Amino acid sequence: MNFSDERNFSSYFIIIAVLVITGLVLWNTSLFMRRLKDDERTKVQIWAQSQKALNSEQSDDYLELSIVIGATNKSIPIIITDSKGEFVRDSLGKPDQSYFQNLSQSLMNNEIKLKAYLKTLKSENDPIELDLKDTVQYIYYGNSDILNKLKYYPMTIAIIIFLLIGVIYFFFTTSKASEQNKLWAGMAKETAHQIGTPLSSLVGWNEILKTENVNPEYIIEIDKDIERLKVITERFSKIGSIPNLEEVDIVEETKNAYTYLQSRSSKLINFSLNLPEEPIYVSLNSQLYSWTIENLVKNAIDAMRGKGDLKVDLADDAKRVFIRIKDSGKGIPKSKFTKIFEPGYTSKSRGWGLGLSLSKRIIEEYHLGRIKVLRSDIGKGTTFQITLRKSGTSV
Repeated sequence: MNFSDERNFSSYFIIIAVLVITGLVLWNTSLFMRRLKDDERTKVQIWAQSQKALNSEQSDDYLELSIVIGATNKSIPIIITDSKGEFVRDSLGKPDQSYFQNLSQSLMNNEIKLKAYLKTLKSENDPIELDLKDTVQYIYYGNSDILNKLKYYPMTIAIIIFLLIGVIYFFFTTSKASEQNKLWAGMAKETAHQIGTPLSSLVGWNEILKTENVNPEYIIEIDKDIERLKVITERFSKIGSIPNLEEVDIVEETKNAYTYLQSRSSKLINFSLNLPEEPIYVSLNSQLYSWTIENLVKNAIDAMRGKGDLKVDLADDAKRVFIRIKDSGKGIPKSKFTKIFEPGYTSKSRGWGLGLSLSKRIIEEYHLGRIKVLRSDIGKGTTFQITLRKSGTSV
């Protein structure tokens, strides 16, 4: 079992343990509620027997029975009805309040509300029959205050448990994302380190070639590639650390990245560049920005399979600048618009699926901008858009 499997096992074990604990808590709470409900019914039955005894001619202990009645029930609401389930009324035709117990005075004085409350009591518990010597009455009772409050207890426990599960899930998700970021950063820095050694050697060999009778054009091209390798090394070395942002002209930076790619791409690609004539200043890390442009352009070329139209367009408003890269490739399904930026996702048979995820991190985390698929039509092409804030403004 590797580290990833152990981690997944641990997370599943914790979630299952939480669910088991939740089930046990809810089950025990249910048993407690049932027992409390049974105890309250027993109290009402005792109260009913006491009431019956008070109305019996054989009762010689009226005082003791009155004490039992008063001590037995101080919280359970009770309404005693006649044999038809209707209120017992006094000489004025009003509900006789002596047949009520533990009801508020305002409720007892409002017959409409009292009828509604009696209907509620009938739905809560089965009545207890009170068989008196010459008639039958029914005792309807409700839940005590403590039982009414406790019925929300399982819901509260469930909410707390689900919140706990959410916190655990968030912890493992963020922890996993943090580990992935550290892994990518470590790989990038190691790549920069590995490139640095042969690069230094190439610089030395190039200096030797300059002393030989070598075509100067060859030397110029080698210098360009060496500088390019230096830029790549610096890019990788910046992953995982906070880059320095400078006030630069994004029009010029976009043009430089575009020109480099155009000169090294297939002649079957029809490049088109539409830039403003005036400079637009943005807080930017030039190397990381050019890396993003290259990633998007290379993806566009791959989508067109090396043949088609590619357009780079730059526009702005009062606060923002928009860089749009449009291709005539195969397009992207709408359901994949956000998924393509996830690390490891790729539609190619070869590749690690890191280009767009790195571009998203560079633009959104380092430059506080936005990158998205602006539009895409299957078989017609895709337009990516980068949004950056101008100097002194916010996106």
